[in-house]
Amino acid sequence: QVQLVESGGGLVQPGGSLRLSCAHSGSIFRINAMGWYRQAPGKVRELVAVITSGSSTNYADSVKGRFTISRDNAKKTAYLQMNSLKPEDTAVYFCNVNYLNFSLRDLEVWGQGTLVTVSS
Repeated sequence: QVQLVESGGGLVQPGGSLRLSCAHSGSIFRINAMGWYRQAPGKVRELVAVITSGSSTNYADSVKGRFTISRDNAKKTAYLQMNSLKPEDTAVYFCNVNYLNFSLRDLEVWGQGTLVTVSS
């Protein structure tokens, strides 16, 4: 069973920075992509950033130039570096991993979410 553990959320002032981490464990044959999503109160969950197995990245227009997604395969961890944070970035951030298990089934797993609050 694959599990994700997220960390790094918290309260930050506008213009500040935070780095989120997402560590995975369990039986994974190959990771296809790791991504970060967010959900603000009263809004639908949206994609923030994704990084593929080939290290290609894609970002929501609202975070381009401010957020950076990366991964450390040795540490089995993905990161989301968030700079120049704005109040509208306030949300619960969820990590998502799309992977193949050892039966070559395409599966995905979600983290529990970490709250990011941007406020003065």
